[in-house]
Amino acid sequence: MISKKEFLLDSIIRAYIEHLEPIGSGQLKSMYDISYSPATIRGYFKKLGDEGYLAKEHASSGRTPTLEALKEYWLNRLEFDLPFIDHNKVTKVANDLGLTVFIKQQTKDRLHRVLNVENVYMILEFYKTPEFNDTQNQYALTTTDDSYAVTIRYNSAFYKFLTDMIGRTFDDIIDISKQIGANHLNLELSKYVQNNIFNIVNTKQFLKMAVMYDLDEKDINMFLQGDIMLNLESGIYLDSLLPKDQIAVCHDTKMGGKDVKMLVVGELAKDYEYFYNNI
Repeated sequence: MISKKEFLLDSIIRAYIEHLEPIGSGQLKSMYDISYSPATIRGYFKKLGDEGYLAKEHASSGRTPTLEALKEYWLNRLEFDLPFIDHNKVTKVANDLGLTVFIKQQTKDRLHRVLNVENVYMILEFYKTPEFNDTQNQYALTTTDDSYAVTIRYNSAFYKFLTDMIGRTFDDIIDISKQIGANHLNLELSKYVQNNIFNIVNTKQFLKMAVMYDLDEKDINMFLQGDIMLNLESGIYLDSLLPKDQIAVCHDTKMGGKDVKMLVVGELAKDYEYFYNNI
């Protein structure tokens, strides 16, 4: 059973997320029709402040949850059972709340062959992986084209390396190209990702955050080019990917019948429950 202290902490965090301003004891009592007296609430506020969950900036101000309190709040509330998303709803709610959402279609397309064009260019031909049709109990491509190609400059040693990669998935090759510093190959594969299977909702919000915290250009490009999506698993990311007052939440889900990976990025004080309830 939830204690008074936990109940009041949850209440003030919800109130702060909704109003984004310090919350006083009397204000909290009236907002949620709490039966405890303002004096009792203030007593618990002091305990929570001593424990590092609430902050009080000025003598006459209300309290605000600390970053640690917000982190713990979301760690206990965000679930990962997200069977599908609607792109239009994601776009609307993300823009309303000031969140950035990165969406990458999951592809298991494989390198089929590498063509040498007169020692000038190499053409990497990928075959799309068929998708399983539950109603017909068979595999079928969802488009009329079952292959696509990426062209890069020819290099004899690199040509041999790529022929040894035949049968590997698109994501494997783009990840390996990044690890070994094959910049031209990584660039061309990244272009395909950005043009065909990667989408960013509310790029402006992400760039505002990047400027505010003076993020490294390399880190910014990892997000904007979709490379950040390659090795992320479903879960909540705090501190490791972004500045300390930001949160990143990764999901494997479906959009338009296709498997996608979705990464939601924003400030800890945004209303993520509202976001997930409305997409």
